[in-house]
Amino acid sequence: MSVIPRLGAAALLVPLTLWLTHSEGSRRTLDRIAENDNRTPAGRLRGDTMEIHLQVGMGTWRPEADSGPAIDVAAFAEEGHAPLVPGPLIRVPTGTVILATVTNTLPDSTITVHGLFIRPATAADSLVLRPGESRELRFPAGAPGTYFYMATLGHHIFGKDDEREQLSGALIIDPAGGSPPDRILMLNIWGRTIDPKTYSNALTINGRSWPYTERMTATVGDTLRWRVINPTARNHPMHLHGFYYLVDSRGDIAADTAYSPEHRRLVVTEGLQPLTTMTMAWSPDRPGNWLYHCHVGFHVLPDARVNPVAASSSDRMAHDPRVHMAGLVLGISVAPRPGATEPARPPARRLHLFIQEGRRRGRAPRAMGVVLQRGRALPAPDSTEIPGSPLILTRGEPVDVVVINHLPEPTAVHWHGIELESYSDGVAGWSGSGDHLAPSIEPGDSFVARLTLPRAGTFMYHTHMNDMEQITSGVYGPIVVLEPGRRYDPVTDHVFIAGWDSEEDPPHTIINGDSLPAPLTLRAGVPHRFRFINIGPANRFKFFLLRDSSIVGWRRIAKDGADLPTAQRTVVPAVQALDVGETADVLVRPARGEYRLVAAKDLKEPYWVQRVIVR
Repeated sequence: MSVIPRLGAAALLVPLTLWLTHSEGSRRTLDRIAENDNRTPAGRLRGDTMEIHLQVGMGTWRPEADSGPAIDVAAFAEEGHAPLVPGPLIRVPTGTVILATVTNTLPDSTITVHGLFIRPATAADSLVLRPGESRELRFPAGAPGTYFYMATLGHHIFGKDDEREQLSGALIIDPAGGSPPDRILMLNIWGRTIDPKTYSNALTINGRSWPYTERMTATVGDTLRWRVINPTARNHPMHLHGFYYLVDSRGDIAADTAYSPEHRRLVVTEGLQPLTTMTMAWSPDRPGNWLYHCHVGFHVLPDARVNPVAASSSDRMAHDPRVHMAGLVLGISVAPRPGATEPARPPARRLHLFIQEGRRRGRAPRAMGVVLQRGRALPAPDSTEIPGSPLILTRGEPVDVVVINHLPEPTAVHWHGIELESYSDGVAGWSGSGDHLAPSIEPGDSFVARLTLPRAGTFMYHTHMNDMEQITSGVYGPIVVLEPGRRYDPVTDHVFIAGWDSEEDPPHTIINGDSLPAPLTLRAGVPHRFRFINIGPANRFKFFLLRDSSIVGWRRIAKDGADLPTAQRTVVPAVQALDVGETADVLVRPARGEYRLVAAKDLKEPYWVQRVIVR
């Protein structure tokens, strides 16, 4: 065995080769690759030793419907069984010795296998197998945790235009006495460029792409524990509609860190960086249909299909979520407790939001926006605000938001991070339950979303239909929820919401609707709350606050609208990473002087810079 020094996830992005798809007429006969729901462990456990025989070979995978498009790919199989995506589940109790035989049945590709070693590890062992070669590995499983194994092929350097990340499987080590019931969700990607404007994708959860992913079911009050594994080279901010989940641990292929109770995070979105893992738990307290999905737009839009050319512009605006979404999306249906009744809702405050189109500005081909009616007069039909009008709400106060669609196309609004009834959640054709499903908001029509905010914090709203065009054109806005009796004070309370100004690549990031902001003046000696929101279609970046060239400090106080536990409300260097679909709040008490608030992947190439003057 060779040893690769542990340099982080990027060190495992080793060479891949190009594998071609075949037309139905020319396809050679291969074994069908089955989707793996990760519920049945492979191998044979005898005493304290688990023996497993793995093979890597070609097969035919249909990541969408059983009758859907087929692609020929390499996959893991347990000897004598069908090949699987993800690969066979290896799940053993701690203290087990794993005896694994790996055989490369590919006729013309050398493979490199990663992840078959003791945990934790300071070096990631790898095994190179030439065509037809077989090797046996024997190692103790090691520390309990969520891990994975994977293989790469050939001599071509990994690239965006050649993604072959379906060749991986989960490796779970349970503690002595076993783990509570859980489910394993593994993300896999296959992709290739068809032409400069068309990319063929298979983005799957446990081997299937929406709407063919497994439907999870639960009952109000259940506790759901998920192990989420990202063995791909892409970042996936995983967002749960309607509920918070608790992040219990984070890890990678070689180690897993369980958080102590005071360091667990309550989130609605958690970014899974390439080649990382997460364990999470949540408990639904409201019935209905909900979604768990990656919040990168390119991973859930109609183009996230094997045949994206089949997704026409009319498909994108269709009512059916089976059409206007694809890829890394999981549906959860929560049943009410037997005999439960819905409590009466008090009278609600009523707001009117208008989604409409105005004059083109900036780089976007269209200019859309969301405008709140203020007073009795209706907003002008072509008026827009980028970002949409901020909604300032109060914790515990019922609010009915009437959304009026003045666009020439359907839309829908998702109340991101808000704990609300399913019907109001904003996924047309899915939100609700049974036959009572929320419709899209047709041109000239309206929809009433019923909100009662159980916590104060920073949230957002945004379209959940034709997402790429509508979000990059401005159909999004911030939500600030205050404690009862508090009033919003823009002198000390500042919202920074990031989006894109078009679908261009590379993206053009705007914050608060601008790429060249005017200076911000702050009052010295008093605390200022900065509320950061990222609703661009993609890209994780960081906010920095600098004085001269030095990063100053701020206190983190909230994540995704939830107050951080005391142990996490610490003063840290003023750097806040923000994935798509995340919000974060910090407190700043600056001294007099001049500062710079910067949004950037790194400080060498800022996307956006605002001068901050403290007096």
